[in-house]
Amino acid sequence: MPRRILILNERDLENPLAGGAEVHLFETFGRLARRGHHVTLLCATFENCASRTTIQGIDVRRLTNRYAFYGAVPFAARRAARAGQGYDVVVDILCKLPFLSPWFVPLPCVAVVHHLFGTTAFAQVPFPIAAATWASEKLIPRCYRKSLYIAVSPSTKQDLVGRGVDAEQIVVVPNGLDHDLYSAGEGAKSPTPLIAWLGRAEPYKRVDVLLEAVARIAPGFPGLRLSVVGEGGAVASLRAKAAALGISDAVDFAGFVSGEVKVEILRRAHVMANPSEKEGWGLTVLEGNACGVPTVATNVPGLRDSVRHQDTGLLVPYGDVGALADALSAILNDEQLRERLTRGALAWAGRFTWDAAADETEWMLDAIIEGADPRTLRPRRSPFAA
Repeated sequence: MPRRILILNERDLENPLAGGAEVHLFETFGRLARRGHHVTLLCATFENCASRTTIQGIDVRRLTNRYAFYGAVPFAARRAARAGQGYDVVVDILCKLPFLSPWFVPLPCVAVVHHLFGTTAFAQVPFPIAAATWASEKLIPRCYRKSLYIAVSPSTKQDLVGRGVDAEQIVVVPNGLDHDLYSAGEGAKSPTPLIAWLGRAEPYKRVDVLLEAVARIAPGFPGLRLSVVGEGGAVASLRAKAAALGISDAVDFAGFVSGEVKVEILRRAHVMANPSEKEGWGLTVLEGNACGVPTVATNVPGLRDSVRHQDTGLLVPYGDVGALADALSAILNDEQLRERLTRGALAWAGRFTWDAAADETEWMLDAIIEGADPRTLRPRRSPFAA
């Protein structure tokens, strides 16, 4: 039966600040729209954007700028739910400030959780915004106490439980992968050692640690290159850091690139690196894996789920420049290790599809709309099963 789904998220896929949460939203709910469901997204505006558009079958309504958005959206959602538009469910995407829909919107609510910031917000944004984020996250267990949570990784589920959410209310549905775009291909690897980093370049991603590790190993790898793919608030400081370390000539700040260019970079890379402080899952890890690239990542929530140590890549302690440098060197130096990890990465990536993520999400939304107790729902299949 077609359903009417109202989604709250700060950004849409055309927003210059869009990231993994937006990829997840449109890959998952775009499929539901194509299956006949009516999907509406309330989001923030950005420079020179239209107030309303359709993206992948989703009706995108941009309300106001990102700073006023969180104050405006609960009331806009409430009006939409009461305006005779017949919405069946509201979906809160929790990866920044929580929307607290159960207190405002008279609809069943499902919370899709990528990751929460906690105290890491204070290293990411100015103090008043960080304090508001930290304080609002404290309200999540009480506000969503009757809602279903869909977490994108086991680590995200553990984080929610640690904050007081009932584990029985949380179902893990990991991100999928566009296998038509991300594949190993036939091209050759770079003739000189190439490390890739992908993502939104923000302080908590800790690309500065990766730059220090590259500076440490560069003398042992003639022609070594690091490709930093993505935009963000930390780019200027990272350029300065590379210059201070004397490795500007070895670092390519590629900025935002198309999916096709990203795949080309990945296929040429020998290894990916992700030194982040925290992730909800680490979608770029699986994108690299599908292109035949193992990953060296920090052993932190999210990444310890997406990277299988000694099978698809290597995990190292967070913030440990020496350990990161040693792991990168090991993969670059040891062709047999690199080939074994590459085989594991390709097999692991093959377990994840957006169709499966959409199937699970559709089934759970339908159950919640029909009045199911969130504590009774379990995933029907999981890529984490052996």
